[in-house]
This record gives sequence, C-alpha cells and structure tokens, in this order.
Amino acid sequence: MAEAGVVVDAWEDGASFQVKAHAGARRDRVGGCHDGMLRVETTTAPEKGKANKSITRLLAKRLGVPAAAVVLLSGETNSRKRFGVRGLAPDAVRAAFR
Repeated sequence: MAEAGVVVDAWEDGASFQVKAHAGARRDRVGGCHDGMLRVETTTAPEKGKANKSITRLLAKRLGVPAAAVVLLSGETNSRKRFGVRGLAPDAVRAAFR
C-alpha cells in the first residue's frame, strides 16, 4: 500500500496526484511511494497508450470510482505522470492510498 507520503493536490474537478509508472511489470500493482509519487506497476506494454489505460483502470479500482473519473493530465509518454480524479476531495484520495 502507498505511504502517507503521496502528495495529493486540489484540482478544479477534484484531486490530482503524481504517479511513477512502470509498464511491462511482472504484475499489476498500486502501492508504494517514490518522491511523493504513487508507484503503479502494470503488465501492459507501453505502446499506443495501452499502459496509460491500464494504469487508469487500476487507479479507478483503487479509488472506487468509474474509470471515466480518472484523467491523465500530463506525462503521456513519460514514466512520471499526473492524474486527476473527478469528484473526490484530496483527503479522500489520500485515505484510499494509505
């Protein structure tokens, strides 16, 4: 599970946070903290946005929201990404990552 060290900010539609993504991993996993970023691993290869979609689904499941509520804000082709989640306050997101 993620540590309390994940930095979650207010966003116009809810909350935003940074993710340190690892595509092509051995398993799908959400957890851990890396320099204030949530670590997310997916078995999906990083091609044509497939890994980003997989990460979005993993985050939505962890947060208990529909996948459409999780938005990739920046870092489409980078391992460091910023995601937003609509309809959840920063405190609720922090609680889901503990």
